[in-house]
Amino acid sequence: MTEEKTPHYTLSDFDYDLPKELIAQTPLKQRDSSRMLVLNADSGAYEDKHFYDILDYLNPGDALVMNNSRVIPARLHGWRPDTKGHVEVLLLRQDHGDVWETLIKPAKKFPIGSTIDFGDENQTVMTGEVVGELEHGGRYVEFHYDGIFMELLDKLGEMPLPPYIKEKLADQERYQTVYSKVEGSAAAPTAGLHWTPELLDKVRAKGVKTIELTLHVGLGTFRPVEEEDIDHHKMHSEFYQLSQRAADEINQVRKQGGKIVATGTTTIRTLETIGHKFNGDQYGQELKADSGWTDIFIKPGFKWTTVDAFITNFHLPKSTLVMLVAAFTGRENILNAYAHAIKEKYRFFSFGDAMFIHR
Repeated sequence: MTEEKTPHYTLSDFDYDLPKELIAQTPLKQRDSSRMLVLNADSGAYEDKHFYDILDYLNPGDALVMNNSRVIPARLHGWRPDTKGHVEVLLLRQDHGDVWETLIKPAKKFPIGSTIDFGDENQTVMTGEVVGELEHGGRYVEFHYDGIFMELLDKLGEMPLPPYIKEKLADQERYQTVYSKVEGSAAAPTAGLHWTPELLDKVRAKGVKTIELTLHVGLGTFRPVEEEDIDHHKMHSEFYQLSQRAADEINQVRKQGGKIVATGTTTIRTLETIGHKFNGDQYGQELKADSGWTDIFIKPGFKWTTVDAFITNFHLPKSTLVMLVAAFTGRENILNAYAHAIKEKYRFFSFGDAMFIHR
């Protein structure tokens, strides 16, 4: 039997029309009351549910894997020492020591050697010096300060909400998952925002293992695909970590016939990075503890090694995340499901509704 060849898709193949009013601006009062579109990846059949119905789709012996990365208050407002002009700096990831990869607005006015002051009207408490340039207009900034950087960041920084969210977030914790622990992300792993401690307790009571890993969400979240030929798109690297205990638990679940259910695309990227690193294209092999940087680009034609089902949100048109989901469901199935979600007025993007995708 010959293997069916994956069509060569272009960027336009992952476009869809979304009414602006369906972009969720604020989180729902109750996290797990979001709607959930359940999609069978093989048949394309879908059904309308709520997130708390997720219990009906998880079975004893399965593993629910979650990304425990915590968003740092990565948006800083500063000023130019000479003109006092306003500057916005978004921290993307720590490069080394006090040097960070950043996005600066307006970037063109900040060549290497430029400085930025941070603090309040009365006192500068931290300065940043541009020490290098990144692709796509980013800057390396070295920070100078007294004290502990993360403590200063808590005082000076804001939660870096995506640009399509125009409303101010009243409670900053609503842009964190309830299980976030390890600081380092520039954006939330948003599929996890639907979980509550009570619902996770019910999952465990049903006999489902809950397992954590870490992937710090970075520049890739903010970077659009610009190449019409998607094969030419280069993903940005993000740091991930899977502990020995987590790897052992996943392997045990797999041996006993349970499914590996990922919460979000960041969890998928971590599991599939490690699966491919140690097992090539082989499905269902043992995972190993690992940490490092991944620039994995999951698109149609991808060979899945580890993930059997997953929870995700509705993603931006022409984004790498739509391509990732299409790699599991097929392009037609996911775009049909999105068309249904738009017709039924589901809420889209970070604070929006969820999908559960399974076979």
